[in-house]
Amino acid sequence: MAEKSFKYVIVGGGVSAGYAAREFAKQGVKSGELAIISKEAVAPYERPALSKAYLFPEGTARLPGFHVCVGSGGERLLPEWYTEKGISLILNTEIVKADLASKTLISAAGETFKYQILIVATGSTVIRLTDFGVEGADAKNIFYLREIDDANKLVEAIKAKKNGKALIVGGGYIGLELSAALRMNNIDVCMVYPEPWCMPRLFTAGIASFYESYYANKGIDIIKGTVAVGFGKNENGEVVDVKLKDGRVIEADIVVVGVGGRPLTTLVKSQVEEEKGGIKTDAFFKTSSPDVYAVGDVATFPLKLFNELRRVEHVDHARKSAEQAVKAIFASEQGTSIEEYDYLPYFYSRAFDLSWQFYGDNVGETVLFGDNNPTSATHKFGTYWIKDGKVVGVFLESGTPEENKAIAKLARVQPLVDNLDRLAAEGLAFAANI
Repeated sequence: MAEKSFKYVIVGGGVSAGYAAREFAKQGVKSGELAIISKEAVAPYERPALSKAYLFPEGTARLPGFHVCVGSGGERLLPEWYTEKGISLILNTEIVKADLASKTLISAAGETFKYQILIVATGSTVIRLTDFGVEGADAKNIFYLREIDDANKLVEAIKAKKNGKALIVGGGYIGLELSAALRMNNIDVCMVYPEPWCMPRLFTAGIASFYESYYANKGIDIIKGTVAVGFGKNENGEVVDVKLKDGRVIEADIVVVGVGGRPLTTLVKSQVEEEKGGIKTDAFFKTSSPDVYAVGDVATFPLKLFNELRRVEHVDHARKSAEQAVKAIFASEQGTSIEEYDYLPYFYSRAFDLSWQFYGDNVGETVLFGDNNPTSATHKFGTYWIKDGKVVGVFLESGTPEENKAIAKLARVQPLVDNLDRLAAEGLAFAANI
């Protein structure tokens, strides 16, 4: 096979790759200089849609509707956009070996690609129950959600098992968003997770109690403090029930597993410095290997605001880190400089008619404010996190665009607060006055 050579190569075809491509075009990349190599069959798209509108029974999202960069209000980059810009979009191609010393990549099919500058944007992969040898975890109709192929299979199952029973393993992002989407499709839903409340990496018990009650009112059964230890199958190999560690057996003809992900760093393992499970980078996403950058889920970078190294798995960082790396590449070539990456951690979710946003850090004491009654028609509530006398993080459910901007500003400014009772009484007004 003929060797292909490019000045710049992005490995991975997710959100980071799409936003990097747009920034390359803005910076004036020449035709033929850039290649994106992706194992997926489609051009980069906004991955969050897969757990939300892609699964809706009405108003359903489909490609080309959510190609990047529509998720941040930008132009939609259709496949032909890459052609027009002279960017090689190499799809259905998985890179299985990277030799950073010789600047060579090799695909599963044996193709060789040479590069001068490499951006590793391989993202994460889901943790599978088969990895742990869980009995029956290879049954049909057990789903994971990461790529559009996964979502297509789940959509087919929803159609085939009309008014069926689903069990969601996990109470994090995927668990909460998928249980809502399945319930909207008239599927009976049961969620199972081992923690004492949902979304424990971010939510406090006070925040979680609202969502658990809200979901229960929507008819979702929540089982906490136990895990799935086995799956029963019928003669067709399809899942029929789920055995829990506490001895219960729950009927299910659809199972969705959302128990976390792992950053895909194996391609460059032992060729770059790693830290906190990711590829260590500087504030411009340069790795320890010359001419190699890492962005998105795989990057462990200096989080300036909190003066620490951190790895962030979220679409907002995937977009912004990609843009930063490309700007840094061009600045380096032109002998100029750019500002260091100064990221404000941001997470959000939408499910049913709920929508929350979080900014900053969830450490220290907490103050819950607002109306967090799940049956209230006007529920709007939030939480402040206070550390060393400063507000370092803030969460808000059902905020307006202006209110969400205000809490983002607050998390960035980190104002001093001396009275937590007064802060609770002031509630959202405290953020609005910053």
